[in-house]
Amino acid sequence: MQNVQNDLMSPEQNVQRIMWTGTLWFMAAVGSAAVGLGLLLASGWRPSVLPTGLAVLFWTAFGIVALSIGMIGWSGCPILEVDVPTADRNKTLTMQGGTLFFIVGMTAATAAVLLGPAG
Repeated sequence: MQNVQNDLMSPEQNVQRIMWTGTLWFMAAVGSAAVGLGLLLASGWRPSVLPTGLAVLFWTAFGIVALSIGMIGWSGCPILEVDVPTADRNKTLTMQGGTLFFIVGMTAATAAVLLGPAG
């Protein structure tokens, strides 16, 4: 009897899964960042209202989120730049790293906004 777990996590299966789900994660990341920032900007809020320390936090977080979206987008790209085992490793790392950076960046940006002035 074959080990099902090994078949599901084979490099070929994993790369196909990351390319399929990476597209969905990319759309979700872009959409949630756009909606969040869009609502803030529509309300009249601007980063210039933040004190210097919070502005640095906000723009650093903004850069981390932009990087994360790029990493997630690259992970979901259906083009293999190298052989499958290497692509499996690269796409796994960029998907995991992109997800981590997205969570950290969005949390930090939100904290900067919430700690800033209310009006």
